[in-house]
Amino acid sequence: MCGRYSLTDPVEALNRLFGLGAPAVALPRFNIAPSQMAPVVRRNKDKRREVALLQWGLVPSWAKDPAIGNGMINARAETAAEKPAFRDAVRSRRCLVPSDGFYEWRTGPGGKQPYRICIDDGAPFAMAGLWEQWTAPQGKTLETFAILTTAASEQIAHIHHRMPVIVTPDEYDGWLDATHRLQPEAFAARPTAGLRAYPVSTHVNRPANDDASCLVPIDRPADRQPPRQGELF
Repeated sequence: MCGRYSLTDPVEALNRLFGLGAPAVALPRFNIAPSQMAPVVRRNKDKRREVALLQWGLVPSWAKDPAIGNGMINARAETAAEKPAFRDAVRSRRCLVPSDGFYEWRTGPGGKQPYRICIDDGAPFAMAGLWEQWTAPQGKTLETFAILTTAASEQIAHIHHRMPVIVTPDEYDGWLDATHRLQPEAFAARPTAGLRAYPVSTHVNRPANDDASCLVPIDRPADRQPPRQGELF
């Protein structure tokens, strides 16, 4: 799965990856968590790329309660096209989620140890996403997204068995264009080169901790204490 990620220089990342400016609110984010707002890149009505701030946790258009999004932060590449919650988005509402690292937790003798996973040179990258628009009975709209996941590459499989789908620049247009033949299952179980992982402090466990301390390597995984209220584990 992907339950947390970072985007520490949104302006640089969006320009480097897509040649686009940042949205109105583009603060550095060190610990983006579900239910929070984050930038995605999608195609507008003119078929051009645009940046939009969406809420993480996909709420299908047919949902009765937007709280369903709490359990829809990820969509499996192998089955997204078949699942009622995601199949409409697969057909017509795809996006790219800029990031410069994501977090996974490895279970060990001392509990769950967080790791940050990034590209070797620290460069930003794009994760495959799906987005939806939900309309409340009162007429207010909510736009949300989910991150596509696949089997973990061999470099990080010892930490967690799933990881976000990383989309290469030559695949951007093929993914954003829902009429293109590039389907979610094409990303399943493919190797992803150039990843590195390092242990970080359990400071990242709390969504409220959104600061540079989340990125700092620790010398070795520390034994975990029982989780406090509000922590991921």
